[in-house]
Amino acid sequence: MKRTLVAFALILGVLWPGATQAATQVSTAQASTGRADGRVVLIGVPGLQWSDITPTGTPNLWQLARDSAVGSLSVRAVGRVTCPYDGWLTVSAGVRSAVGYGCGLPPQPEPGGDGAVIPGYDYLHRTAGQRNAGALGEAVHAAGQCTLAIGPGAALALADRSGRVDVYAPSPAQIRADVLSRCRVIAVDVDDLIRPYVTGGRLPSAEEPLTPQQRAAALRLADAKAGAVLSVLPADASVLLAGLSDHGGTPHLRVAMMRHGNVSDRFLGADTTHREDVTILPDITATMLSLTGIPMPPHVVGAPWRVSETRTGGVEAARDALADADVAGQTVRRIGGVFFTTVAVLQVVFYLAAFLLLRRGRGLSGIRVAAVALASVPVSTYLVNLAPWHRAEAPLAVLAGGIAGCALLVIALALGGPWRRRPLGPLAVVTAVTAAVLGGDLLSGTPLQLNSVMGYTAVVGARYHGLGNIPFALFATSVLLLSAVIAHRLLREGRTRPAVAVVATLGVLAMLLGGWPGVGSDFGGVIAFVPGIAVTALLIAGSRVSVVKLGAFCVAGGVTVMTIAYLDYLRPLSSQSHLGRFVGQVFSGEALEVIGRKFDAMLGTLLSPNLMPIVIAAAAFLVYTLLRPEQATAGVLPAAFAHSPALRAGLIGTLISGVVGMLVNDSGAAVLSMALALAVPLTLSAGVRALQLGPRYEAAGQDPASSSLVSRSS
Repeated sequence: MKRTLVAFALILGVLWPGATQAATQVSTAQASTGRADGRVVLIGVPGLQWSDITPTGTPNLWQLARDSAVGSLSVRAVGRVTCPYDGWLTVSAGVRSAVGYGCGLPPQPEPGGDGAVIPGYDYLHRTAGQRNAGALGEAVHAAGQCTLAIGPGAALALADRSGRVDVYAPSPAQIRADVLSRCRVIAVDVDDLIRPYVTGGRLPSAEEPLTPQQRAAALRLADAKAGAVLSVLPADASVLLAGLSDHGGTPHLRVAMMRHGNVSDRFLGADTTHREDVTILPDITATMLSLTGIPMPPHVVGAPWRVSETRTGGVEAARDALADADVAGQTVRRIGGVFFTTVAVLQVVFYLAAFLLLRRGRGLSGIRVAAVALASVPVSTYLVNLAPWHRAEAPLAVLAGGIAGCALLVIALALGGPWRRRPLGPLAVVTAVTAAVLGGDLLSGTPLQLNSVMGYTAVVGARYHGLGNIPFALFATSVLLLSAVIAHRLLREGRTRPAVAVVATLGVLAMLLGGWPGVGSDFGGVIAFVPGIAVTALLIAGSRVSVVKLGAFCVAGGVTVMTIAYLDYLRPLSSQSHLGRFVGQVFSGEALEVIGRKFDAMLGTLLSPNLMPIVIAAAAFLVYTLLRPEQATAGVLPAAFAHSPALRAGLIGTLISGVVGMLVNDSGAAVLSMALALAVPLTLSAGVRALQLGPRYEAAGQDPASSSLVSRSS
C-alpha cells in the first residue's frame, strides 16, 4: 500500500504542473491575441474549406491567409452536420447550439433605424431551448459597446436577447467605410458558397456538389465580397475569418484565420482542442470578447484562439497541411463503417469456429494464431498513424493496408519470440504493446488517436484530444491483463502482496493518465476503471467480491473523477477541460441536460449492428464456456484459469470495467464490445497453449520447451 501511495504522489507531481502550465498558456494566449480595447471583425464564409483557397481563384482570401495565423475550424454544433443557422447561433451563444426543425439559412432581420431586429427571436428561448442565444450581444451591450452586423448570419451572431443589433446592413455594398468605425464588434456574413445549395430556405440532407465551374463562380463572389470588406476596415481592426458551417450532408473541417499583429506563418489553435491547428465554433465567441477586453459570460465554453510557436512553412504549405487534415478525417469516416462491420463479422466467425473446433478437439494452434491476430488489430489502428498515409494518392487503400501491415508486425512479435512457448507470452506482448502505445500517445498529446479508425476525428468533432471511449476500453483492458500477467509471476513465487501492489500501482497510474485534465480528460473512464482495478486486486489477494463491495467501488470511481473535475474547475474557465466545465454545469443546473444527452447516446449504441454482435457473441461464448467448460471449449478456459488464477482475476476486472464503462459513457456498447474484443481472444489463446502443454507443465512449472503437446493439438 505504501508503494501505491508513493506512486500516486509521483504521478500527481508529474501531471499537476502540466495542468497549471495549461492555465499559464491561456494568459499568454490572451496576451498574444490582442489589446484590451481592440476592434474585432468576424467574416463568416459558411462552407469555406482550405482546398477552396488558391492564389488565382481567391486572391483576397489568399492574401489574408498570408497575413494571418491559420488553422482548421471544427464546425460541429449539436448534430452530425452544422447548417449556417446553427453555426451563427453557436457564435451568439458561446456554446454548441441548434435551432432544430428548419435548420438552414439564418432568418432575414427587419430593419429599424440604423439597426435591425430578428423576427420571432424569442422562439429560440421558448421553443428551441437555446437559453444562451444572444449571449455575445448581451456581453457587448453590458460593456457599453455597440454591435455592427452585415448580413443575416452576422445579425444572428451579434443580436442581444431581444434579437436586436445596433447597426445593420444587408450586404457589404450597402455600408459606408465611416460606419465601420462606429462599433468595436463587427460581423459580416458572406454566404455565396451556401446559397447555391439551398432549396426553400433549407440545405439538402445529402451532399449535392456543385460542378467545378459553379463552385469556382461562387468562390469568386465570396472572395470579392470579403475583399471589399477588408479594403475598408479601420486600421486597428483584428480580422477573424471562419468557414462557419457545412454546406450539405457531409461534415468537413473549415477555414480559420486570424490577422492581428505579426502572426503570419503560424498555426492557429485553442486550449479547447489542445491542438495547435484546430479550433471550435465557441472559440470564436471567446476570441471576439478577448480581443475587445469585454468580460466573458461564465457559460461560454470556448477559449481565445492561440497562435502557435510552430511555423507553417508558408501559406501554400499550410493550406496543403490543413487540407490534408480534412482528407484524413474524411477517410476515417468512410472506412469506419466497413472496418467495424468487418471486425464484428470476424469476431462472430471466430467464436463460432472456435466453438466447433474446440468441441472436436481440433485446430488448437490455428485458434491460438487467430485469437492473437484479432487482438492485434486494435493497436494497429493507432500504429498506422506513425506514417503520413493521408498524403497518399489513394489514402483509403493505404490506410487499410497500413492497419493490416501493423497487425502482422504485432502478430509476428507476439508469436515469434521465445515467449510464444508460454501460455501467457503472446497475451503479455499484445497487451504490453497496446498499453505502451496508448500510454505514450496520452503523454505526447494523443497524435495517434486523432484521425484513427478506433479513435476520433476533428471532422466529427466529438473529441479533439485525450482518451476516447474506445481507446479507454483498450487501455483499461490491456493494463488490467498485463498487470495480471506480472502478478501471475509473483504469485508463483508466493509473493501475494507485491502482486496486489503491481495491479494497484499500474491501474492507478493508468487511471490517472486517462482521467487527468489535459492528458486523458476522460470522465467516464475513471468511474469505470476504479472498480476494475479494485476487483482485480481483491481477487488476486484471495478475497471475495460482494455486490456491496462492487457498488462501493463504483461510488469510489465517481468520487475520484469528481475530485479531479473539481480541481480542473478551480482553474481559469478558458483552460478548463470538459471535466471542469461539467462541475460548472452542476452548479448552474445544466448538468442534467448533459447527462440526458449522453444517456440517450448510450442507449442508441445498444442497437448498433457493428457493436452489439461483438458483445452478444463474446458474452454468450463466455457464459456458456463458464457454465459448461468441457462441452464448449474442451477445457480451454479451465486450463487458462488453472494455469493462472491471476488471469481469471484480470478478465473479471476487465468485464467489470467494460460493463460500467458501457453504462457511464455516451459510446455505450462500444466500450464493452472493444474490451471483449481484446480480452476474450487473448484469454482463449492462453488457454489453448496451457491445454497443449498439459498437466505436467502446470504441476512442475517447467520450461514449456521441454513439454510435449497433447494429442489433440493440431
